[in-house]
Amino acid sequence: MDWLKKLAAFLVLIGALNWGLIGLFNLNLVAEVFGSATTVTKVIYSLVGLSGLWMLLSKYKS
Repeated sequence: MDWLKKLAAFLVLIGALNWGLIGLFNLNLVAEVFGSATTVTKVIYSLVGLSGLWMLLSKYKS
């Protein structure tokens, strides 16, 4: 389960960096790399969101 925590932390970091780039430079790096509104982009956004939710819930579960 330790690898799952590391993966979730990595995905949350990717999401945070992407939001930072959007806020500072109006650059959506995920959409630039994988295309806008593609299935891959939607999967990445979904995984980032689920990872954030999982990390939040696991923090208060302990």
